[in-house]
Amino acid sequence: MIFLLEYDRRRGRLVTFKRYDDVDRVVAQQARVELELRRTKRAARHEVVLLEAESEAALRLTHRRYFQSPREIIEAST
Repeated sequence: MIFLLEYDRRRGRLVTFKRYDDVDRVVAQQARVELELRRTKRAARHEVVLLEAESEAALRLTHRRYFQSPREIIEAST
């Protein structure tokens, strides 16, 4: 499974979250490029990434910073 994420660094929140099947890799890549081009004014504040994971649950575990605040990550680790 492929995930397209747009993350607002300044606000610390996820702006865009889309799922694609593995067979739609080209579609996902095109969507990422289009999103980056539309967001060029905010490029310094927004990250646009394409990530692969077995499931959304796995993605949320391996890339917590996109889904949880720093406080939530620290509290979950203790």
